[in-house]
Amino acid sequence: MTQNRESVTPARRPGVPELRPVGESPVQTPVQESALHESELQEPPLHVSVAQESPPRAHQDLPRDRSQAILEAAKQIGALLKRAGHQFALAGSVAVYAHGGSGHLQHDADFCVRRSDAQAVADTLTEAGLTVRTPPEDWLIKTTCFGQEVDILFELAHRPVTTDILARAHDLPVDSVRMPVLAPTDLMRALIEPFSEHYCDFGPVLAAARALREKVDWEDVRRSCGDEPMPAAFFFLLERLNVITPREESR
Repeated sequence: MTQNRESVTPARRPGVPELRPVGESPVQTPVQESALHESELQEPPLHVSVAQESPPRAHQDLPRDRSQAILEAAKQIGALLKRAGHQFALAGSVAVYAHGGSGHLQHDADFCVRRSDAQAVADTLTEAGLTVRTPPEDWLIKTTCFGQEVDILFELAHRPVTTDILARAHDLPVDSVRMPVLAPTDLMRALIEPFSEHYCDFGPVLAAARALREKVDWEDVRRSCGDEPMPAAFFFLLERLNVITPREESR
């Protein structure tokens, strides 16, 4: 979800769980004996080296396309979190898909958890052989599954993920795996509220609004966004396209 580059050795930030060092994925690129011998003779580096990527899987094991790869990653992470008993909810474009939206998925898979549960979630992912990373932003941690980015969010549109938000999640099938999925109103709020002068890509969110139009409490979403200009422009677009009822007619 975030586009900023990640720090290899990020500093500890207040309120962010201190993730213990994580190992590499069980299947790793083999290291040649000669390389090992040379490394023993050299001075140890002063910085933590970046973990190597796992080698590509066999061609026949690859998902059919990028959207399918994102979906498979979401299923794997969701299954891990379910088995460990974590309270979480699927978010982002995969959540829109679970509610009946387009199967053309965007960028990555997103999950939301409470900040207080972040360390336990990170431990679960690490024990499963995944590498957990802490980016510069203090509102998420990241991992990679099936070559796809997975964001574990502690905030949605600058609002903390709360027990109430997770309690409102719907238990839905994501392909063959059932998991908690953000309620449509919470999902649309998380997609619309971040619109600003620096980010206002209406296209994917317009498609999501069309797909979820009958399931969303639009007045609730409007109240959350206040009079911010970019969300207001998006609501005006939804009205002109007859996706939602104009506010003056809904009173």
